[in-house]
Order: sequence, then structure tokens, then C-alpha cells
Amino acid sequence: MSSSVNTSPTPAANAPRNKPSRVVLASLIGTTIEFYDFYVYATAAVLVFPHLFFPTGNETTALLASFATFGAAMLARPVGAIFFGHLGDRVGRKTTLVASLLTMGIATFLIGLLPTHAQIGPWAAVLLLLMRLVQGFAIGGEWSGAALVATENAPKGKRAWYGTFPQLGAPIGFIIANMLFYVINLSLAHPDEPGVASDAFLSWGWRIPFLFSAVMVIVGLWVRLKLVESSAFENTKEAGKVSKMPIAVAFKLHWPALIRGTFAMLATYVLFYLMTSFTLTFGTRPGLEAAETLAKATGGSFDAAAYVPGLGYSYNDFILMLVFGVVFFGIFTLVSGPLADRFGRRKTLIWVTIAIALFGFLFAPMLLSGHALVLFFLALGFTLMGLTFGPMGAFLPEMFPTNVRYTGSAVAYNVSSILGAALAPIIAVWLWAMADGSPAYVGYYLTGAAVLTLISLILTPETKDVDMEA
Repeated sequence: MSSSVNTSPTPAANAPRNKPSRVVLASLIGTTIEFYDFYVYATAAVLVFPHLFFPTGNETTALLASFATFGAAMLARPVGAIFFGHLGDRVGRKTTLVASLLTMGIATFLIGLLPTHAQIGPWAAVLLLLMRLVQGFAIGGEWSGAALVATENAPKGKRAWYGTFPQLGAPIGFIIANMLFYVINLSLAHPDEPGVASDAFLSWGWRIPFLFSAVMVIVGLWVRLKLVESSAFENTKEAGKVSKMPIAVAFKLHWPALIRGTFAMLATYVLFYLMTSFTLTFGTRPGLEAAETLAKATGGSFDAAAYVPGLGYSYNDFILMLVFGVVFFGIFTLVSGPLADRFGRRKTLIWVTIAIALFGFLFAPMLLSGHALVLFFLALGFTLMGLTFGPMGAFLPEMFPTNVRYTGSAVAYNVSSILGAALAPIIAVWLWAMADGSPAYVGYYLTGAAVLTLISLILTPETKDVDMEA
């Protein structure tokens, strides 16, 4: 890891090559689309895919199968990180960002056109998995490129602030995706039973958010095609320091940074997926009595001993509660930037990670204690999410020199997605089922992840004053 401090920057080195507004928009639009795609898929994985692509006859098994395809994308992300990281460090940030965005957009659009199990049998699940893997492959190169656009073009002393703009794509993508699902669900006469989708929604309504992504991708491509390369990459290229094999150099010379960066993101990823996928599943799952009543009304069998109850909110009600929480996510993502610029990335993240570890003990007391505390839980969890996610836009790129920065930050970010994201929904559902409907063990899982992240942060040097031109 480069640790040289830029004590005498030259005007040429620090001259902005892109307008600040263009930097902000280019870094924000791609991650907004990335997280929009994630939330659209996550919502469909709860409401749609278990019924249309994995009709196993057992609700919990179908849900786990659906989440398995959801998590499969995380396995493809490190492969995408290596491919797009190589492209980004060899050819340039701009070309790579355009390629990753286009690949991701095509895959998401095609999911909206897929036939279901009723039409082509098991091949429906195979095609869904394939498109999900392509999504993951493309996302593997998206975040890192967006973070580099923001931080390599940032004014001195404001890298963490600029680095929060690609992070802001997460809450914005959530709100767009879920409000679109909400409007579609509401307009298609969603029934009163919690967790039950209408026939029209299951037939064609769920496809609209996937198809709509094409509009966002076109806007994103238009913005990114107007970018020029950062001075950091151009200086490296002119000096002949571009690596022929960035991944080999990253693993040979910067493997400690790769390991520390991977575990530094662990708690962030686990919290992120628990606050979105798990809470949506847990919140909209009918309670025991409601599920039994529904089964009797529809003439189905019901095994109370095997059923895993949830909070029993309707999808429409709970999604509004999530949007309420995500507002805090967006606000505190922006708040985290100035904090990390002033106090340092490491110190800021250490204190936030300690708070996340303590938050894990509140899952059962707060989620099982009534509507007001559920809302407070969501607000608190998403506040912590903003405070831990925001500084990562600068923290991970700062760990690596320019010639392997795209590859190094992308690999760390996306390998962490396997450890903290691919497994999180599956582990959470399993722990929830094992505890007979209590979310207590799910919270302890988050606490364990936070402890590992805390150890990584303690072992990581401060990166606030690292020279990103090196």
C-alpha cells in the first residue's frame, strides 16, 4: 500500500479534469442503477420468484432457493472485479464504467422478459440464475469505478465527501425500486393478506421494474460518455507505470490491503442485507394465526410446527416503513463524509462498527415489541448503515496505488460481498427458522461480523493523507 503523503502537490497534478457536477452525477448514476437492480431483484426474490421460478410446495424451501440465486450473483462479483479491474487499470476508468453499466443493464432488462416455471419448467430457474450471474459479473466492476471517478477527481481534503456520492446511490436506488414496486402493487389491487401478491402482479406486474431499468441505463451511459480520465490515471499512463497484470501485482505486493479491505467491509455488507432483504421477509411474513387462517380459507394444509412466523405486515405497509428508514440511510451517508474527512476514515469507522456490534443485540427486543419500536429499529439500523457505508467510497480506494487501485478496491469490495452478502440472507432465514420465528440469533450474527470488521480496522493504517496520485 502506498503511504506517501502529498506534501507539495503541483497544479497540474491537482487540476480538475472533470467538472464537479459531472463527477458527482457520473459516480452517483451508476451506483443508483446498481442498487436499483439489487433492490428490484431482492424484492422479487421475496414476493415473486419463490412462486414463479421455484414452486417447491414448501414456502421456506422456495424462499431459500430464491435467495440462493440472489446470493449466486455475489459469487460472480469477484470474477467481474478481476475482469473489469484489469480493464480499468489498463485501459482507463471511463471505458470500464461504460462497459460494466451496459452489461448490468442488459441482464436486468432480460430478467423482465424471462418465461416462468409454468411455461418452460426448471429451465426458468436456470435462465434466472444465468442472468443473475451476469448481473453479479457486471456489478463486480461498477462500484470501484464509480468510487475512483469520485475520489480521483476530488479536491484536496474532500475525498471522503466526494466518495459518499457513489454510496448515495444505495438509498436512492432503494427508494426508486421499492416505490415503483409499491405503486405497481397498489394499482394491481394487492390483496389484504400480508405477503400475498395479486394474480396480475404475479402475471406481469413484477416485470415492469426490470424493464424500466433500461431507461436508467440510457441516462447513465449518456452521463459517463462525457467523462474524461482522471489526472491520477493519465499521470500513471504517461509515466509508463500501468501494470500489465494488475491482479498479479495486487496479490503479490498488496495482499495485506486486500485482506484488510475485505474484512473492513464485512459488517457493512451483513448489515446492508439484513436491513433490506431480511427485514422485508420477516416483516411481511404472516404471523402463526394469520397463516393458519389463510391456509384454512384456501383449503390448504398447515403445519404449525414447521411454520416460521413473521410480523404480519402487508407488503405495502412495510415497504413504506423501509423507505422511512432509508431516508436516514441517505442523510447519514452524506454526514459520514465530512466526519471521515475531519477525524479520519479509520477512527470514524471504528466507532460506527462498535455501534453496529451493539445494535445486533437489539434485534429481538425491538422487532418483537410493537410498531413504534420496529420503526425506530429501521431508522437506527439504516443510520448506522449510512455511517459505515459512506466512508468506504474513499477508504478502500485509498488503500491501493493508482496502477492497481481499480483492481484492488474492486476485489476487496466484492470478495467481501461473498462473505457478508451472498451468505447473509440464507444464514438469516436459517437462524430465524431455528429460533422459531425470533430474530435474536440473526442479530448475534451481525454482532459477530462487526467484531471481525473491528479487528480489521484496528490493524489498518489511516488513509486520510495518502497520495492518490502515486
